[in-house]
Amino acid sequence: MAEGGRSATAIARPPRPPAVGLRRAFAALLPLPRTGPSPAAAMSTLLINQERYAWLRELGLQEENPGVYNGRWGAAGRCGVSLEMGKIFVEGVGEVQEYVDVCDYAVGLSRMIGGPILPSERPGHALIEQWNPVGLVGVITAFNFPVAVYGWNSAIAMICGNASIISGMKLIIAKVLEDNKLPGAICSLVCGGADIGTAMAKDERMDLLSFTGSTKVGKQVALMVQERFGRSLLELGGNNAIIVFEDADLNLVIPSALFAAVGTAGQRCTTARRLFLHESIHDEVVTKLAKAYAQVRIGDPWDSDTLYGPLHTKEAVKMFLDAVEQAKQQGGSVVCGGKVINRPGNYVEPTIVTGLPHNAPIVHTETFAPILYVLKFKEEEEVFAWNNEVKQGLSSSIFTKDLGRIFRWLGPKGSDCGIVNVNIPTSGAEIGGAFGGEKHTGGGRESGSDSWKLYMRRSTCTINYSKDLPLAQGIKFQ
Repeated sequence: MAEGGRSATAIARPPRPPAVGLRRAFAALLPLPRTGPSPAAAMSTLLINQERYAWLRELGLQEENPGVYNGRWGAAGRCGVSLEMGKIFVEGVGEVQEYVDVCDYAVGLSRMIGGPILPSERPGHALIEQWNPVGLVGVITAFNFPVAVYGWNSAIAMICGNASIISGMKLIIAKVLEDNKLPGAICSLVCGGADIGTAMAKDERMDLLSFTGSTKVGKQVALMVQERFGRSLLELGGNNAIIVFEDADLNLVIPSALFAAVGTAGQRCTTARRLFLHESIHDEVVTKLAKAYAQVRIGDPWDSDTLYGPLHTKEAVKMFLDAVEQAKQQGGSVVCGGKVINRPGNYVEPTIVTGLPHNAPIVHTETFAPILYVLKFKEEEEVFAWNNEVKQGLSSSIFTKDLGRIFRWLGPKGSDCGIVNVNIPTSGAEIGGAFGGEKHTGGGRESGSDSWKLYMRRSTCTINYSKDLPLAQGIKFQ
């Protein structure tokens, strides 16, 4: 996939120190001026014009193609992410851009990885930390971010010097690697179902297994990996909350809650599923939010004007309907939505439910669908506790102008999540920060900050460059 002339293909490097080939390969991913070969020369490099790929023409392909094959070629200029999981066009393009960005980030990171030099208590000794590649990294990705999650893991893992086995992707990268004098097998692809994932989790040759998916499956993966004393990186579910205080700027609240709850049709791990409103503004916010929901443009995800597409599967539609029914049975009122949309595809109405207690069983259940539970609160202390009472701990956000409250929220008595925001939605994280959460979210971290450490092994090294042999702690052994 590509957008604006930028390739969305991952690359790698051999073990540290960084090789020139790595930087050249990554450069192929970044936007550069068009000063290279002529259009005719560029066309000659396409796969379809190479003899060993002659079969592509037999399928009816040309140099430029509509992009999607379903018995016939169609969907000119459309995004493959939308075809794979139903994400709207702008989000699909954004996901490809995220892949490009994390590759750019990884290039710089490759020059910065290193351990500290520590003071030694012994004369004539040096104490250092050495970081080395962990080895083979297995990556099991999720349906909802088929490009971005792959990019977070593969780009960071490979600049750390690791080879990777990827499950759940349909992306060709070997040629980019080989064109830059790197073995294509540095990043290998395996397609399959649960049998492949199980084999990866149990295989002792897998030095690190990164899994992105549901908490239920993540627990199974963690147990299989732990049984062999392996290392896992888990990025699992989230039952994320937005808290709106009485002093909040509602011009920020409404679009933030809308995007966080409705974006990707509620199929992000960072989707807002709980909206806590101070009792003094509850009715006003619900009214404004319902009006905003009514204006959401629902349609073909390939249409650039669409803001809301289908759910991933028929099973997801059933889970949506079951959750709405449970919410009603537990005392909730459906303000808007709650039904299947009568059109081809897995479309459901984005839904707002009010009137439930904060600890209702359905409120504590992560349903991967566009259902937002709106809940009243009175005091800061209680609502901070309610934010933390669910099993997951991925993302959270408050809306307030009170600086004291903001720092209480960020502190030890505030949110227990891995992502703690102020005056922005729960979703839409940047690549520069570490992404992941606590508790049943798995504790793993991907993408930025010092997440690279999970893809490496650390050695504490003591070097004696003197002619004496003093022992630590002043021990005399003579």
